[in-house]
Amino acid sequence: MNETVRQAEAVLEGKPLDAALARALGLLAGEDVLDLVALSNRVRNRFSPGFQACSIINAKSGLCSENCRFCAQSSHHSTQAEIYPMVPVDKMLSAAETAYAKGVRSFCIVASGYGVKEADDDFQTVLRAIDAIRGRHPGMGVSASLGVLNETTARILAEHGIEHYNINLQTAPGRYRDLIADTHKVEDRIASIRLLKRHGVQVCSGAILGAGETMDDRIALAFTLNELRVDVIPLNILVPIKGTPLENRAPLPAVEVAKTVALFRLINPRAVVKLAAGRETVMNDFQGLLMLAGANGFITGGYLTTRGREVERDMEFRRHLEAFAGAGN
Repeated sequence: MNETVRQAEAVLEGKPLDAALARALGLLAGEDVLDLVALSNRVRNRFSPGFQACSIINAKSGLCSENCRFCAQSSHHSTQAEIYPMVPVDKMLSAAETAYAKGVRSFCIVASGYGVKEADDDFQTVLRAIDAIRGRHPGMGVSASLGVLNETTARILAEHGIEHYNINLQTAPGRYRDLIADTHKVEDRIASIRLLKRHGVQVCSGAILGAGETMDDRIALAFTLNELRVDVIPLNILVPIKGTPLENRAPLPAVEVAKTVALFRLINPRAVVKLAAGRETVMNDFQGLLMLAGANGFITGGYLTTRGREVERDMEFRRHLEAFAGAGN
């Protein structure tokens, strides 16, 4: 085994990974990466052995005021993304029921926009949908992703019993303005995370990989999420969308993504590390390797503006993973 990976085995005994060792692991190449992947899989099985499959609904699409460089829904970019207002409760309920029937037990309502600063009509629609889904399917966790919150809206969501709230930081906070957006501050998103944690809501916050960041930037984000005690970490792999500033970005090599997934696991041993957009379309044949690099969840059935894979195929994929690597045992 590679000596640097051997040093990282201390994570198995509960010792936090330090930043210098994480950066050294980020430099690994060739067969040493497989040692890192194997260690991360062992850490996942020891500290976070469950598995979370999640489906989402794009409940409000397009015309977002923010200029996130990767996003098809920004009003600053010219893309072919659909534009529509908040869908009615029955449509959200129907999407949740379809996911439930296929074995998915976590469902997230996602809406475009900067955030929710007051309990307006759209927010009330989401609340009614949360209540309706939880009432119809008590075993299904319902989450939301509505952008930046304030004290009032965070408290109300907590009172409605959401499973998680998703608000991605996307990259190292120090690089957010350069790589992601300059129409809002990453500190607003961090403040929302702290509010939610104070109200007892589990937080889902992660990254988009391949937006121009370095491995050190990814490591810095992983440590930030650890400090914020984030519960679920979704990792999106950039799918370049025509009309956005990142439309010509080359895809990340699979080995870089595998190292990144492994490092997020080692730095956050007890979190759910969930693969999201790009695992099927960008990583193609390598998504099995990525799942064995410490991930223990995925989003299934499609994303906001990019296609995914059929839930049935993903659930079969999950069964193979569980048999192979012990995920979920």
